[in-house]
Amino acid sequence: MGGDRQQAAREPWLPDLCRLPRLAAMLGLSELVVVIVALVPDGSPAWSLGRFLSVSGYALWLGLAVTVLLCVSRRELSRFSKRTGAVLAVGLAAVVAGLAAAIVHGLFVSVGLEPADRAWPSMARFVSGSAGVVALITALALRHFYVTDRWQAQVSAIARAEADALQARIRPHFLFNSMNMIAGLLPRDPQLAERAVLDLSDLFRAALGAGEMDSSLRGEVELAERYLAIEELRMGERLQVQWRRGEVLPWDLPMPRLVLQPLLENAVLHGISRLPGGGVVEIDLEATPSRLKIRVRNPSPPPGPKARGAGHARRSIGHRLEYAFGPKARMTGGWADGYYVSELDLPLEGAGGTGELK
Repeated sequence: MGGDRQQAAREPWLPDLCRLPRLAAMLGLSELVVVIVALVPDGSPAWSLGRFLSVSGYALWLGLAVTVLLCVSRRELSRFSKRTGAVLAVGLAAVVAGLAAAIVHGLFVSVGLEPADRAWPSMARFVSGSAGVVALITALALRHFYVTDRWQAQVSAIARAEADALQARIRPHFLFNSMNMIAGLLPRDPQLAERAVLDLSDLFRAALGAGEMDSSLRGEVELAERYLAIEELRMGERLQVQWRRGEVLPWDLPMPRLVLQPLLENAVLHGISRLPGGGVVEIDLEATPSRLKIRVRNPSPPPGPKARGAGHARRSIGHRLEYAFGPKARMTGGWADGYYVSELDLPLEGAGGTGELK
């Protein structure tokens, strides 16, 4: 944790303009300024296509130059305070724009496109106007990207905090009951007790690494199987598990850790364990070329006040899935007709290939 904070402190605070989406955004802003200027009803003759293309080329070239400059100088500018660094960044953009405008204007004068007797007044206006517009657009863009970066960092921090809090989902009473069950198994079935210890070890190892988003669908399913194996040993015939898996599933799909096991823990704790006769926990995994659907269904009495913790866990899982997969990820849950159903619906676009079931 301390290393993470030190790494975060060393990260440049100035927005990273080296990314292609942000380069495209800067070029888009440059072209937007040209479109606005062309549409302003100032009484001048309408722009011709040639004039629009030439001004667009100048604006895009200027936007590219400013973006590249701020990209390569990001770390140096981030050594200053945020206020000083921001002023320097906007000032650099204005200087680049002014120099570029002076060069372009000089070329216009040299080829006779601008009368020599009006060269200096028009140059001053052209240079100051270009520098001012570029400085304003750069300041707005940097502010927007800075706020976006801070928001994304906050979302990431919340997701990690919720994952760290999820480590406590392996409740003490579950640990104590599991250890007592293992102690009871040792005299009559040492091999089964050893398997239970290994399953419990894997479960807690995953809980300690819940903040690391390096699991997969295969890993989540295997972890869920270990958890259910422990609960089946503890609850006996009161707990039955039924898996239904599609013929083709994206086993290597990256997923946050501990998104399936807490749903099964809720099914057992708030559902099966509260029913005198127990019941069956049904887990369905189904994949299409674009979506992965995971469904957990279990008999359950109507949710009571004690189920608030389960609702918090589901919200936490939903937030982490949305952070990992984007807004297309969906999680739903609800009780009806004596059953509780939780569903995960995740997008597969850009998440890797779909592996065959083995």
